[in-house]
Amino acid sequence: MRTGFPKARPGMRVGLLGGSFDPAHEGHAHITRQALRRFGLDRVWWLVSPGNPLKAHGPAPMAQRLAAAEAVMHHPRVVITDIESRIGTRHTAATLARLMALYPGVRFVWLMGADNLTGFHRWENWEWILDNVPVGILARPGQGVAAQRSRAAIAYARYRLRAAQARCLPMRHPPAWCFVNMPMVDLSSSDIRARGGW
Repeated sequence: MRTGFPKARPGMRVGLLGGSFDPAHEGHAHITRQALRRFGLDRVWWLVSPGNPLKAHGPAPMAQRLAAAEAVMHHPRVVITDIESRIGTRHTAATLARLMALYPGVRFVWLMGADNLTGFHRWENWEWILDNVPVGILARPGQGVAAQRSRAAIAYARYRLRAAQARCLPMRHPPAWCFVNMPMVDLSSSDIRARGGW
């Protein structure tokens, strides 16, 4: 594996939490710890993105966001990485395809908050993502009902695992997705920026 890339062996169950992390906060750390436990993951990688193609304004500089993420998330099984910048991808589907080629045999699970499921159908090649990688959805304040009634949730309803089956998700052949409720932390990066805390 190239220098600066996370390490993973075939058969490992690796959750991928992507985002601008602008800034990272305890809410990100909380859902990461929950994902490790609920989905039976060996690792979670935070994919600190170059920028969100759906957002009009770019994020803070990468080095600043990586440093803030390192300050927030302390866990031996969590890796914070700028791998999307290194491999030159901006869209999740392209990132996943590249990671699957770079790490054959690794069982990747795409992780996201329920707020992202609500607008998931606007992501580039969103159906390809669901068709190729198991997806773990983590509850977010005020988003549970809307997320479960979203276009993506309805279209892929027959591939949904019950919450009791969450630990099976990394081993399932996609399409497969699972929504888990959990204690929530009501924080968001946009609120932190609005308060001038970043």
